[in-house]
Amino acid sequence: MQFYAACSDGFLGRLAAGVFFAVLTGSFTGAAWGQTPVRTKFDAWELRCETPSGETAEQCALTQTVKAEDAANVSLGVMIAKPKEAKNGVLRVIAPMSVFLLNGVSLKIDQTDIGRAPFFRCAPSGCLADMMIDDKLIEQLKSGKIATLVIYLTPYEGIRHLLMLKGFKEGYEKLQ
Repeated sequence: MQFYAACSDGFLGRLAAGVFFAVLTGSFTGAAWGQTPVRTKFDAWELRCETPSGETAEQCALTQTVKAEDAANVSLGVMIAKPKEAKNGVLRVIAPMSVFLLNGVSLKIDQTDIGRAPFFRCAPSGCLADMMIDDKLIEQLKSGKIATLVIYLTPYEGIRHLLMLKGFKEGYEKLQ
């Protein structure tokens, strides 16, 4: 599967509204998802929802913050959202500003290499990579145990982050 940035100006604008704006402007420490309260927890996943100002519909995302295996000060934010433009949703990775952009972020579920997603934008709080979730990937996420995300600080120095998939299936079914 090949990943690609899931952003057009309109899509990114809508995705950045409300709860998603908090992701773009939040820090990667304790309250990585800004002020948006947790509605429900599904093991390692948190369902966060809010109604953006000027909107009538609530927007929700499944979120998880993961620390690097061997670098205690490097964390990633991961969120799953289901905007209208994406049938199964979008997996967004928010990486620290120190990331080596050209290598993107790689994803492996259990022992299956899924591919890489390029970073498409950096904001003061981090760099963003989106992965469109197709039918095959959603099934892998639902049935998998651990996803491994790798970001790079140099062209050859990758840092692994283990994303727990327990609870993902239940949380994903609650996404609107």
